[in-house]
Formats: sequence, structure tokens, C-alpha cells
Amino acid sequence: MTMNRKKKINQILKNKQKKKNAKLHKSNKPRYISKAERAKMEADETLSTEHQSPTEDQSPSDQ
Repeated sequence: MTMNRKKKINQILKNKQKKKNAKLHKSNKPRYISKAERAKMEADETLSTEHQSPTEDQSPSDQ
């Protein structure tokens, strides 16, 4: 019975160590962006480009 208890304790400690080690090595995978979030970002980009484009369009026509 003592072997089982020792084995169990060692197993728990090993698993804790593995989890700590895994947290140290973060992956380089980019953060997930939901479909709704992407649509919102795209809408914001189009709004910002629309505000900038009229000033850019007027400059070449003046020349």
C-alpha cells in the first residue's frame, strides 16, 4: 500500500511540474479573433480609410 501512495504522490508532483513548465513556454500562436470581432475591425478600417481618402483624392485633381 505504501508503494501506491508514494507512486501517487510522485505522479501528482510530476504533473504539477509539467504544468508549470508548460506555462513558461508560451506558444507563438496568434490570439483567436472571433468572426464578429473581425467584422467589427474591418468596418472600423473602412470608416477610417473613407475619412482619409477624400483628402487624398482632392490633391491629385488640383495638380
